[in-house]
Formats: sequence, structure tokens, C-alpha cells
Amino acid sequence: MTEKEQGPLDVVFEQIKEASRTMKLKDSVQTLLSHPKRKVEVSFPVEMDDGHTQLFKGYRTQHNDLLGPFKGGIRFHPSMTVEESQALGTWMTFKSALVQIPHGGAKGGVACDPSMLSDRELREVSRGYMEAFSDLFGAGRDVPAPDVYTDPKTMGIMMDTYSRIAGRHEAGVITGKPPLVGGSKARGAATAQGAVYVIEQMLEKMNQAPEHTRVAVQGFGNGGQIAARLLYDKGFKVVGVSDSKTALYDKEGLDIPKAQEVKENNGLKEYGAEFLLDSSEDVLYVDTDILIPAAMEGVITKNNASRIKAKHIMELANGPTTPEADHMLKEKDQHVYPDILVNAGGVIVSYLESVQNHMNYYWEEDEINERMKTFILQAYENTEETAAYYQTTYRNGAMIFAIQKLEQALEFRGYIS
Repeated sequence: MTEKEQGPLDVVFEQIKEASRTMKLKDSVQTLLSHPKRKVEVSFPVEMDDGHTQLFKGYRTQHNDLLGPFKGGIRFHPSMTVEESQALGTWMTFKSALVQIPHGGAKGGVACDPSMLSDRELREVSRGYMEAFSDLFGAGRDVPAPDVYTDPKTMGIMMDTYSRIAGRHEAGVITGKPPLVGGSKARGAATAQGAVYVIEQMLEKMNQAPEHTRVAVQGFGNGGQIAARLLYDKGFKVVGVSDSKTALYDKEGLDIPKAQEVKENNGLKEYGAEFLLDSSEDVLYVDTDILIPAAMEGVITKNNASRIKAKHIMELANGPTTPEADHMLKEKDQHVYPDILVNAGGVIVSYLESVQNHMNYYWEEDEINERMKTFILQAYENTEETAAYYQTTYRNGAMIFAIQKLEQALEFRGYIS
């Protein structure tokens, strides 16, 4: 299979194999960690606004719960498949283990185009999905969260649906809810905020100031846009941003508040013609210190890795760099900080939201962020130390550390001796 044909599931399998070879993992353990506990596909009906009934396909892969209840997002996207849910659920297992929260890994979603659905139709799709999977979900079983094209409102509707079925208030069934109904005040920016903590820690070790650091962000959606704004506010020079249609570049640094404003109104193209790159992909190749891929999987491959100029790649998206590209970049002394570390702020704060739901007591945003910072910076140190010990990439170091924790859990729970 060529790299171009690789899907996210092929990529995650390669990552598991590479880590297993490096750490000389038992074949039996590798096999256990490569297969999900459960994959479920459902169809559920929704009455559309014009009166006809449409069937939607929903998916949930529960990969591993050795360390605690399954945890992972729900995405609404036309390309959603059972294979994608398995790949993303597998990554979630290793992410939870890396940052050492008491959760496993899962992922799911609905194959649909939210832009083609009305608010009422989206609400009914959300209720239909939760109804279809309600026997799998629960605070001690599987705790979903928002993902691509789902948001706090979606989570609130799903929580309400589960509570109706259970006959009691069940705030802890899902995370990423609005704060008014049991959500965390820090959840909206958590993924981007975690990435910023990792970047700041890296620069501190390098003794490099933010104002002397250039950043480019590929993907100006929720996560990428928040990361760009947080870094801009801290004095970083954000030289490039892009969405699926447009890319902007200014070697002197873009005005990120202005970019956010035009994005909200008529799109990034309105920022100014003199700042437009030829294609949205071109932001990957600009001259910058840090590149943040914040869109979809597989954007950095063996076909374009040689064009990447950034010294440091911070993966805010899931799976943006393929295995071959990983090694090409390492050979050029370019460091890829893996997704299971960089974007872990979201799942950490989701875990903290669950803790608050169980206590029925809620912390302020600053306290939540400080708690999340502790988790993610410890994971950063463990990633670097493990990579150095095995003389391997940061991704492989992160995977090895996570697998070591999962292997210990297998032993403690009696699966291996």
C-alpha cells in the first residue's frame, strides 16, 4: 500500500508496530492493544423539515478501557466511517495513557453534513444518536465529548436525551457541555490552550522568547483559530494561517484579531489580496519556526515533507503526519511533537469536567487550566525522556510511554503475567 492510499487506521497500526519493535513488546500485548473491544454501527431515522424520514448511520468504537471508562469524541462529518472511528478511538487510548488520566479510548459519530441540516434537524440527529447508543454510554462505561462539527449545544442535547432515558439527571454521561448545565468553564479553549503550554515549555528549554518566534497555523477552525489568537496575544509572530479555501502570509506577522473578524464575515480572502498565498496548502511550506497542523489527517506526507521549513511541528489535529514523513523530518532535524501530546488539553479538561460532575462542585477557569497544565507538561517531560532513552522520535517516545502504562494495567488486571 502506498502512503497516499494509507488511511488513519493504517497509520495508527504502523505507529503501534514501530513502538512495539523499539521497546521489544511482547507480540501478545501488541495484538491486544491493536484491536478494539467493540465496534458498533447503527442506523436511526430522523424526520426532516420537509416531512420525509431519512436514515442516518452512526458509529462508536470502544477501543480500550484498561485504565478506566472509555472516552472520546463524537463527530458529525460526511466522511465518518467505522474505520475512522476505530483509528481515532485507538489514538484516544494512547492519549489518555500518555497524560495519565483514568480513562480509555473511544470515538464515534454520524455520517452527515451538518451544513445541510437545519437547527431542528441537527437536534434530532443528536437525540437519535444518543438514543441509539444509550446502552453503551454512562459515567462508568463510556463518556463522549465534542469533536469535529459538534459543540457544547450538541453535548447538552445528548446529555438531556440520556437523562430522559435514565429518568434522572445524568450530567456525567458526556463532557464538553455548556457550563450552565454541568460543563467546564475551560473546555472551549482547552485543546488549543494545552498546545500553547507545550509550545511555551519547549521555548523555555530553548531559552527563546515568544516575540522572536514565528508560527504558522494550517487550519483556522475552532482549535487552530484559538491557538493562533492565544499565541498572538502572548507576543508570538503568527506569520501564516489558512482554512480549506484561503491561506494568508505576512513575514512581519498577521493581525490575528482582524483575521478572525474577516473569517467570521466574508472569509479570510477579505484580509487583503497582498497577503494571499496561491493555495490553502501553501501555508505548510512558509518560512517559520513552528508549524501547527490543525485541520485533518494526513496533510504532511512523504510527498511534501521535504518542503516543510519549520523546525518544530506541533500536531493540533489528529494524525496530520504520516509515518514516512515523520522519519523524513527527523532526518532533517525537524521535530514533530505528536497529536497525542499536543492536543491532549481537550481530553484532560474533559476528565476534569467529569470529576466536577461527580462532585457536583465546579472550579473556576484559571484553576482548571492550572490543573490541565500540570498533566500536559508532565506528559511533555515523559515524552522527551522516553524518546531520548530509546533514541527515537517524539511520537515514538510518546507511544512507548503510553504502551508501558497499558502493559502495566494488563498485568495488574490479570491479562498477562
